[in-house]
Amino acid sequence: MGLINSLAITDSALTAERLQMDVIANNVANVNTTQTAEGGPYRAEEVFLMPANVEGNVPGGLANAGVQVTSVISDNRPPRLVYDPANPQANRQGYVAYPNVDPATEMTNMLAASRAYQANITVANDEKSLALRALDLGHI
Repeated sequence: MGLINSLAITDSALTAERLQMDVIANNVANVNTTQTAEGGPYRAEEVFLMPANVEGNVPGGLANAGVQVTSVISDNRPPRLVYDPANPQANRQGYVAYPNVDPATEMTNMLAASRAYQANITVANDEKSLALRALDLGHI
């Protein structure tokens, strides 16, 4: 596997994890958004990933491998209902529909995405170091 292929794999992972962190941050920022432009409370979003260019893979190798975002979809779980009859957003029974965002889950997901991103930065730095060492060996 060449340096360009390994950098492309690392780049695809960095791009995917960055989007994952952006979506998670958006979910956390909207944890109390009870009314959106579409109507109703904000719905949590989730990023779906899959291997990229899998048809080009060769046995035992990673040619044309990587990861790609297939979609970002809204979570269809029902909203969280909170009894607050004084709230102008309350329904006839006095309940306000809050987003289906679980802050603890979102922060756990953010930590995992952040660690994956950092691991890929480490790989990219190692790839760069190896390339520089190879160039140095060529000058001896």
